[in-house]
Amino acid sequence: MMMGARALRAAITAAPINAAILLALDTPAFAQDSAGASAANPGINGADTAWMIVATALVLMMTIPGLALFYSGMVRKKNVLATMAQSLAAVAIVSILWVTFGYSLSFVGDGAWLGGLDRWFLAGMTMDSVNPAAKTIPEALFMLYQMTFAIITVALVAGSVADRMRFSAYVLFSIGWFVFAYVPLAHWVWGGGFLAQAGVLDFAGGLVVHLSAGISGLVAAKVMGNRHGYGSENLAPFDLSLAVMGTGLLWVGWFGFNGGSAYAANSRAVMAITATHLSACAGALTWGAMEWATRRKPSVLGMISGAVAGLGTITPASGYVAPWHGVVIGIIAGLVCYWACTWLKHRFKYDDSLDVFGVHGIGGLTGTLLAGVFAASAIGGTAGLLEGNPKQLMIQLYGVMVTFIWCGGVTFVLLKLVSAFVPLRVSAQQELEGLDISQHGEALQ
Repeated sequence: MMMGARALRAAITAAPINAAILLALDTPAFAQDSAGASAANPGINGADTAWMIVATALVLMMTIPGLALFYSGMVRKKNVLATMAQSLAAVAIVSILWVTFGYSLSFVGDGAWLGGLDRWFLAGMTMDSVNPAAKTIPEALFMLYQMTFAIITVALVAGSVADRMRFSAYVLFSIGWFVFAYVPLAHWVWGGGFLAQAGVLDFAGGLVVHLSAGISGLVAAKVMGNRHGYGSENLAPFDLSLAVMGTGLLWVGWFGFNGGSAYAANSRAVMAITATHLSACAGALTWGAMEWATRRKPSVLGMISGAVAGLGTITPASGYVAPWHGVVIGIIAGLVCYWACTWLKHRFKYDDSLDVFGVHGIGGLTGTLLAGVFAASAIGGTAGLLEGNPKQLMIQLYGVMVTFIWCGGVTFVLLKLVSAFVPLRVSAQQELEGLDISQHGEALQ
């Protein structure tokens, strides 16, 4: 009898707990069906969502710590912290601006030139809403994923003016460049704007990220002038091991950058990742071979530059081409970007500190055009030149010209405007003592 009474009391005590557990498991907003879709929105797929969460983290990793290490390893010791600070500032600034209005203007609305403000401060975004561009993942995740692209694009530009740009000027310029260069271009290419309507192919950012950053970096380098001692003093990198680690993080992050641009855990994402990896390998080997042939020694700096060139060049084409195309594109990237960072740079005597134009600008331009050559209808639904559609190459050239003119012009105007409020570059004395001390009051010991 006593055992029976205890069992009865235990059952009564546990009943509310068990009921609560059952109710929680049956909550409609979170219940998942056997296919992984949200019960509240059957279109949201669990597998796609999981992959895109990972891809978003990978792309954010590309800026911090990836790009921060890559860039800081190639400047002098006295500028390492200042270089890292620029990447960190890009993350913080762009993230806030993206949520405030950047996402809405880029990806909400169907205007030819700009989106709308329906998602101002993410207004109206619910747990189950989706963006038409990615219907199987939550809209909030799509917003975050695209945010990471905006972040790294703004951060990339800083490499061209490393060692000499005042931090306050960089902050003002970054805000203006994000608003007037990145947001419109992202809408034109990815948000249903006039370039998308024209049929321009840019799977993951050949125009929106690499060419835009590259041409802007070139204009900034010309406007600001050369570093003190450029061409006459030793401006060798402080620690290439940091740059190698940064390259590794960028390389792995690029799997999320290009593979995630399929917006789904599917075969197209895998094909994009495969082509991306092979292009990086081919680019590294090609750049190293060129140095071996011309200088008798393949440098570590050259090989990592070739890898990044291959990664940047395959980006616009990655979701439209077969894996073997990635090898071809990587070889072309190694050759063309090596030429841009050596002969072209010395011929026109511009001080693009970390070769943003030579690697990302030329790489993005080349890859965008090659997408029009190698695009396979069986993979991306669009045929390129090799499949009998020469018109696509002309459309790609149109996209390149628009990006080149718009981003170059915006950069020039913005730098002139910023210079009316604060000096663009540090003083000669501050440049000699280093930006770490003069801009941040810190230094590596």
